[in-house]
Amino acid sequence: MNAPTRLAEQIADPLLIAGRAYRSRLLIGTGKYRDFDETRRAVEASGAEIVTVAIRRTNVGQNAGEPSLLEALPPSRYTILPNTAGCYSSEDAVRTLRLARELLDGHELAKLEVLGDPDTLYPNVIETLKAAEILVAEGFKVMVYTSDDPIVARQLEDIGCVAIMPLASLIGSGMGILNPWNLELIIGSAKVPVVVDAGVGTASDAAVAMELGCDAVLMNTAVAKAHNPVLMAQAMKKAVEAGREAASRKPSAAPTPIYCPYTAYPSPPPLLTSSACSAARRPRSSRSASAWARPRRTSPSSTRRTIISESKCIPRAWGVC
Repeated sequence: MNAPTRLAEQIADPLLIAGRAYRSRLLIGTGKYRDFDETRRAVEASGAEIVTVAIRRTNVGQNAGEPSLLEALPPSRYTILPNTAGCYSSEDAVRTLRLARELLDGHELAKLEVLGDPDTLYPNVIETLKAAEILVAEGFKVMVYTSDDPIVARQLEDIGCVAIMPLASLIGSGMGILNPWNLELIIGSAKVPVVVDAGVGTASDAAVAMELGCDAVLMNTAVAKAHNPVLMAQAMKKAVEAGREAASRKPSAAPTPIYCPYTAYPSPPPLLTSSACSAARRPRSSRSASAWARPRRTSPSSTRRTIISESKCIPRAWGVC
């Protein structure tokens, strides 16, 4: 079930997924809203053209006599992306998407996610790989939720998945992008769209994902659980658009890269830059290089947001130390 197909030539800077062209690079989930009316208003405000639906939780026709999401978000206007949220094995995921294909009149585009843990909702990549092989062989066009492991991402692409969807951080956590380096590795080698999925908490996270070079961003909790979901949806739309435009800057115009004080200095991705990082975090002659290589506890500020443990300092988003 898809909205009418448009040609890529009809859209400036289209998002291409499984041979279809889309204007919006924001994909949005349909769960956790108060009701279908709020879902509809938030989706409309977001400008999203692809909406993802948890088949095991949302009625799209399997429960006759009950309100259907398709009444609020008609397939004539939106591309419905059924997902396997709540599945913890490849068997459950495959069974769920086969049901979705029947309910949605032979719909082939699907989002695969196989979870490994009910507390963190972290993906089980072994089961994900198994399910992906089966679904691709059965003709599904699979967009796949996975970890930020670039090797696993490559394996999923080799299987035939039409989009790779690495997490930014844990589902529903709102922690933002915790590992921009791995995302850069995935983006740099992928020949299919890379869509950040999970962990986006606010508009700045969405903009950062796009600036890193992601093709699109998918979110649900950040919008649905906001105090004003419609207003947040509008903010996310603007952030994705701004991030996409910022990512088009010429490399020569980028500021000089800086380093964050890990236990050792990693090689950052080419676009890992920040003008907001305080000069106090940079090495000075009064401190030895080894002292700067060790993480230090800092008080939170609007320009430096860090998650600090005893062993390492993890930047909340690339270029923000």
